[in-house]
Amino acid sequence: MKTMILNGVKGRTELKHEISKMDCYLLRNRLKHVMEVDPHANNDGKYFIRSVYFDNLDNKALNQKKEGLHNRDKYRVRLYDYHTSLLNLEKKSKRNNLTYKQKCRITVDEYERMRVGEIDWMENDERSLIRDLYIEMKMYGLKPMTVVDYVREVFIYPFGNVRVTFDSDIKTSFRNNDVLNFDLPMIETNPNVVVLEVKYDEYLPDVIKKLLQIGNRRNGTYSKYQISRMYG
Repeated sequence: MKTMILNGVKGRTELKHEISKMDCYLLRNRLKHVMEVDPHANNDGKYFIRSVYFDNLDNKALNQKKEGLHNRDKYRVRLYDYHTSLLNLEKKSKRNNLTYKQKCRITVDEYERMRVGEIDWMENDERSLIRDLYIEMKMYGLKPMTVVDYVREVFIYPFGNVRVTFDSDIKTSFRNNDVLNFDLPMIETNPNVVVLEVKYDEYLPDVIKKLLQIGNRRNGTYSKYQISRMYG
């Protein structure tokens, strides 16, 4: 497969499936004999992720995702394991069947200014991603919309640069965007759903493909953001 580049970022294939907790248990026990646990994970092999997704009053990002548009962009601010000193602005772009992710570090103060609509400083910021988001916020009224929490477990495989992730315990803040408030009330979505994501570069090795074979998997165009918005 020919490598595709967007803004200096190499495209990757990203497949998503909705599976049960039992399927997750079975797959985990297969994969751990062949793949490595993410070295950045905690002692239990998992870590906590909190993101706030940007959207507008017309649900631009949500509707593009639901409609499965081949060309779309999604912005979010993300932190791991409650570390507010490691706050990233991320842009995920879909072009045909490939996914591209750009990110840059931001500060707590910068996010809070975005949250309350103080965005003039973004127009000439040295970070191109900040400038891109500024245009979206000015043209389409994008703003931080919904906080989504979940627990992630990651397995990696060097050949094909494969990452297999299991995302569970997905919670939503509805339309509260106070991502830095760790007392923020969060509502559980579907406790029985685990989102399986398979990401790779040019190819998915046959050994991993075989390990991932289970019945009754449902491929989907949904995301954690889409799941969270189903509840409000």
